[in-house]
Amino acid sequence: MSDLKPEICHPEQGRSIEEQKKVTILVTGANGQLGLTIQKYKNEYENAVFIFCTSEELNITNEASIAEVFKRHQPDYCINCAAYTNVEKAEEEPEKSFLVNAEGVKKIAVVCKEYQTTLIHISTDYVFDGEKGAPYTVTDKPNPINEYGKSKLKGEQCIQELLTAYFIIRTSWLYSKEFGKNFYKTIVEKAKEGQEIRVVDNQIGCPTDTVNLHYFIKELVEGKNTLYGIKHYCDTEILSWFDFAKKIVKQNEIEEVEVVCDNSYITKAKRPKYSVLL
Repeated sequence: MSDLKPEICHPEQGRSIEEQKKVTILVTGANGQLGLTIQKYKNEYENAVFIFCTSEELNITNEASIAEVFKRHQPDYCINCAAYTNVEKAEEEPEKSFLVNAEGVKKIAVVCKEYQTTLIHISTDYVFDGEKGAPYTVTDKPNPINEYGKSKLKGEQCIQELLTAYFIIRTSWLYSKEFGKNFYKTIVEKAKEGQEIRVVDNQIGCPTDTVNLHYFIKELVEGKNTLYGIKHYCDTEILSWFDFAKKIVKQNEIEEVEVVCDNSYITKAKRPKYSVLL
């Protein structure tokens, strides 16, 4: 497991003259799997200075916290990786999900507008109900079926109401092989322990590696895609969770572990049956 940690949000010294000529990129939620991935590959960006803020260092639900960071760094881009992502708990405490994913995002958007900062916001396939039976495009009408999806859609709407310079990236089944807690790492851990792995096959989507999503974000920052608005990005392989689990076990060459299809597990939150993004 990597020991990579987010860089300090507030450096002791100001930016040098050379740094002032570069593009400044603020990353919120830098202690999450995507934030840590961006930090790992930050040196691949040309003419960029990164400011990484963990959720503790920059609380997007706190206007004063946001204002302090933006006033200090005046970023050209803000990559918002901060989010409430516990889909199950969102059913029990929707107010917390909306506080971060909607109200917090609105606060970020307000300050981005003040400082003319381009906002790159990470959203989700869960804004859709999964009933289309075909890949969703950016023009399809959202219809979330759980509290998490509803809160993420509200955040999208706040951005659209306040900003013109923004990219909303809807992605799906995000995982990192290196950072955070996620499906991929859970399956690897269970397989290495020799546990039987029971997974559903009644949900279809596109598992997306944070490394690949990072490269898509990099293209936006470098101006290779200048059309503002909603973007869909996910990896291309369409799988069920069951198929994905089998692939993970095979990819890690873990033998003598059985992956069993089991759709009996009941969740509090409804999930889209088919949430492939196009």
